[in-house]
Amino acid sequence: MLALVADRSSSSGVSLMEAPEPQPAPSDALVEVRAVSLNRGEVRRLPARAEGTIPGWDVAGVVRRAGESGPREGARVVGLATEGGWAELAAVPTDRLAGLPDDVSFEAASTLPVAGLTAIRALEVGGPLLGRRVLVTGAAGGVGRYAIQLAKRAGAHVTGVVRNAERGAGLRELGADELITELAPEGEPFDLLLESVGGASLAAALTRTAPQGTVVAFGASSPEPTTFDVSRFYNRGGARLYGLRVFDELVFHRSGRRDLELLVAELAAGRLDPQVDLTTSWRDADRALAALIDRRVAGKAVLTID
Repeated sequence: MLALVADRSSSSGVSLMEAPEPQPAPSDALVEVRAVSLNRGEVRRLPARAEGTIPGWDVAGVVRRAGESGPREGARVVGLATEGGWAELAAVPTDRLAGLPDDVSFEAASTLPVAGLTAIRALEVGGPLLGRRVLVTGAAGGVGRYAIQLAKRAGAHVTGVVRNAERGAGLRELGADELITELAPEGEPFDLLLESVGGASLAAALTRTAPQGTVVAFGASSPEPTTFDVSRFYNRGGARLYGLRVFDELVFHRSGRRDLELLVAELAAGRLDPQVDLTTSWRDADRALAALIDRRVAGKAVLTID
C-alpha cells in the first residue's frame, strides 16, 4: 500500500512511498482511508519520528475488514487511529470508530476525532455550562473552533483568544461572544478556561479562574515555560488545573465511540461546522503541512487519499 512515511531527508518530514499493510488486532477494524485531517501537534513531531513509521490519527473511510465489534464490512466510518492513519489502509480500534451517514463527506468527518473529541472531553471537565463563562485560547485552531460551537450550544458565554484580528474572522458566527488578542493576568474571571498555548498564556489563565473554576491544559504551542505566583492560584476558592490528553481521556471514560457518534450526528444535522480551510490531495502533502505549521490554515487542513 501507499503511505506518507516518516522520512528525515524530506523537507516536510514525510514522503509518499510503499509501506507494509497494517496487521489489525481482533479489536481493530481495517479501514480503507479516503480522507485524513492534520493536527498541528502531530505535524510538529514529524522531525522526531522514527524513520519508516506512519503518522496519522484522524481517518475517515470504508471498513474493509470488521473487528470483533463495531461497524461492519463496507460501512462508511470515521475514527481515531493510534498511529498509521496517513495511509491507504489503517487499523482503527472499534471503540474509537463511528458510522457515517451517506450525506456526510469523508473530508468533513475526518476533522472530528482529535479536534472534536478533545473539545468534548475538555468541556466535560467543566461540568454543566449553562450561564457560565468559558474562555478558549488558540480559538482559531481546530479544537478551538469546535469548543466554541459546543460551549455555545451548551449555553455558555464564550470568549475566544486569537493571535490577531485576522485569525478571529468567522469565530463570532460560530458562537464566540467576545474575541481578544491577549489574555491578561487581570480581569473578569472565567468558570472554565481551555488552554492550549502554555507559557504566559497558561500563567494568566491560572489567575483568571473563578472560585471552583477549572483550567484545562491540553497543549503548549508556546516554547516558553510557565511561571506563576502559586498563591494567586490556590487562593481562588478551590480552582483547579486539569491536564488533558485525549487518548487517555477516552480510555478512562470509555467514550470514544459515543462521543464520535454525537459529533457525527451534530455534523449531519448541520449544527456543527467542520471549518475545513484547506483540502488537497495527499500527493501535495508538503504544501498542507507547511501551511499548518506556518499558521496559514484557519481551521482544519484535510488530505484526500487518491
